Amino acid sequence: MKVVLTIAGLDPSGGAGIVADIKTIYALGCFPAAALTSITYQNTTGVFGAEHQSAATLRAQVEPVIRDLDVAAAKTGMLPTAEIVAEVARLFSEEALQPPVVDPVMVSTSGHDLIGDEAFQILKTRLLPVARIVTPNIPEAERLAGFSIHDEAEMRRAAEAIKAMGARAVLVKGGHRAINDQAVDLLLDETGELVEFREAYIDAGEIHGSGCTLSAAIAACLGKGMTLENAVRAAKTYVTEAIKSAPRIGHGARPL
Repeated sequence: MKVVLTIAGLDPSGGAGIVADIKTIYALGCFPAAALTSITYQNTTGVFGAEHQSAATLRAQVEPVIRDLDVAAAKTGMLPTAEIVAEVARLFSEEALQPPVVDPVMVSTSGHDLIGDEAFQILKTRLLPVARIVTPNIPEAERLAGFSIHDEAEMRRAAEAIKAMGARAVLVKGGHRAINDQAVDLLLDETGELVEFREAYIDAGEIHGSGCTLSAAIAACLGKGMTLENAVRAAKTYVTEAIKSAPRIGHGARPL
């Protein structure tokens, strides 16, 4: 069984973050290992605070894992502080770890800001250059690229701008905004080829944890040896089915 490492924050209600990652990695046939960046206080209705880890406590979690386990793939999620982002970038630069799937988590479903300005700048300049693939949604892609996105042409331009920051590949997720009743995701791969993924838009209401689940699924599929395009395709299929069957738990957004 392949080991997949997730470095992310804790959502105690289980809908997003490291719990969503662990569920996904296991469901896709891999063994999950995990390191916490932040303990958030949240449920399906919102985020009410957080206690962030230090760089030292994060490294102390990761180092014993990579000394003992053969980590086949990795992903990152919530990286809330500049010191955490810098430490994660160092870990992937200095240790024998596969380049990670970077989910550039910035704002929670309920609108809570999950990354500071200094941390965001370090993510752009130091973490993206070590990423296997970056998976921003439209608002995240807009913040990274520095311009608004209204159509597919601007999604392509954003993917090119983010790839120019050093990432090997970029997946701009269009699920936040339907285009002609379709959910359109654009993958700009390692070779510079653009791959389009089109599906009927699912109006499932407010969903919690879809970005975490998708990035964890991509990491699991990469860990099993899939090509990047096939990993993204398989991960999207998994998330689509999870959205269709998302349970009504709690009083807010539905978790996958």
